[in-house]
Amino acid sequence: MKRLLWLDVTKGLAILWIVYFHFFSTYTKTPSPMDADFVSEVAGEHGWASFGASAHTLAKLAWCAVSQCGFHAVGLFIILNGWALAQATTRRAAQGPMAWGEWYRARFVRLYPMYWVAHLVYLVSPFVARLEPVDGRIVWSLLGLRFVDIGMNFMYLNAAWWYFAMLIQFYLLFPLFFAALQRLGPWKFLAAACGVGMVTRYLLLAVFQQSGLWVLGGCAICRLPEFALGMALGVWHSRAPERIERFLLGGAGLAAGLALYPAALLTYRGLIPYIFSDLATGVCCFLAVTGVAGLLSRLPRVAKVLALVGAFSYGIFLTHQPYVIWLGQRIEEQPVWAFLLCVVAALAVLSAWGILLEKATNALVDKLLPTKKKAPATQA
Repeated sequence: MKRLLWLDVTKGLAILWIVYFHFFSTYTKTPSPMDADFVSEVAGEHGWASFGASAHTLAKLAWCAVSQCGFHAVGLFIILNGWALAQATTRRAAQGPMAWGEWYRARFVRLYPMYWVAHLVYLVSPFVARLEPVDGRIVWSLLGLRFVDIGMNFMYLNAAWWYFAMLIQFYLLFPLFFAALQRLGPWKFLAAACGVGMVTRYLLLAVFQQSGLWVLGGCAICRLPEFALGMALGVWHSRAPERIERFLLGGAGLAAGLALYPAALLTYRGLIPYIFSDLATGVCCFLAVTGVAGLLSRLPRVAKVLALVGAFSYGIFLTHQPYVIWLGQRIEEQPVWAFLLCVVAALAVLSAWGILLEKATNALVDKLLPTKKKAPATQA
């Protein structure tokens, strides 16, 4: 399957935004991803006065707003995962009966080795934040079963690894999702998946009052609406690629994402609205970032670099967070201009490091476990 440049550019922008978000959160000591109270604290702490009394407040607010939304890019990756899996599997199913055993093997061979390498890198690397001791919980982490005793294990060692625990659930359940997609069609499947996901979120949050970690991804069904949207988009794109790309890349999708974003952010106000927050913000982020990717794809050199980052976003995602926390803690007292310079350098170095690790890991796995056909690149 030929890779779509704009999709890789979208992933490249998204992973850089996530890395930046974790850096920003450490630098500003943001207590909560959507806590507006910290904005006033940032006002006088990091040199904003140097931007001028009349302009620095608006600049500060815009900077904080864009920075705080970085974690929404996780929803974008969930959508793109559904998209890629649905398209690839639909194409394979058209050739004959699915060999689901081989399907699982190909994908888990891509998932687990890089995940284990990320653990090894964390254990041996200098310049990483070590916020917890290495103890018996690492076994659950290595297995990917971070939802076991979720309060103790889900964010253990490297908080970004929670995504892996959700991802393996989606992969395990994918044959059921794919069968439903084929039987119902994309529209009915999407409606049913959204219903199941929202009801599950409501039950966990409002009825059983469980930890929000389950809704974040400890129970993958809670993120099924985004994943199902991606699967539906994958089918629609296969049927009418020009129509889908015209909307996403031609400006209409970008305008819609930006226009709807303020309404999506309102879903953080209250328990019931929060049930819809991950889908709402994920869709808006997807539309906005994809729209920007469409614009940047017209710049060949920029697009080439971002596409490379996007193609190896999985390795970057799995390795970046302990480094940016370590660095962010050491520049907390520095002015904004110094922080921004560090951001540029850190994004470049961590991207190169993640790409190198994933390339080397994939090459080693291909040598040790050769396959006739490679699985599509895993998306962070």
